[in-house]
Amino acid sequence: MSSINIATLPRISRDALAAILQAGTTPAKLAIIDVRDSDHLGGHLSASTWVPSSSLDVRMPELVRTLKDTEKVVFHCALSQQRGPSAALQYARERERTLGAEEGSKQEICILEGGFVKWQEKYGKDEALTSAYVEDIWQDS
Repeated sequence: MSSINIATLPRISRDALAAILQAGTTPAKLAIIDVRDSDHLGGHLSASTWVPSSSLDVRMPELVRTLKDTEKVVFHCALSQQRGPSAALQYARERERTLGAEEGSKQEICILEGGFVKWQEKYGKDEALTSAYVEDIWQDS
């Protein structure tokens, strides 16, 4: 049984992630996986890959394979309370199962604190960091 659980997965703040992106981090160093489903509409982190949570089971082996040598992988959903952490945990366990515990632990797997909701509050209008942003969707009614 794996010792990885949601509580042991580190969180990364929106500011820390923005700083990494602004530093021009390469895909070999960072991957951002957005697991929102239809709520992906209205904007996303420019450097992210959209893998809807509804397709995770099918795409997980591909993710483990394609991100094998990436240093840091950040998962998020709207709030990073359920889908994002669950996806990160599923990925970490699949990586460990596929590559072995030693190789699996060589990658930092994180969860974006507050998800896209918190991200867009600060960085939604920053076109270098956020793509396809539709402010009206995110404004409180």
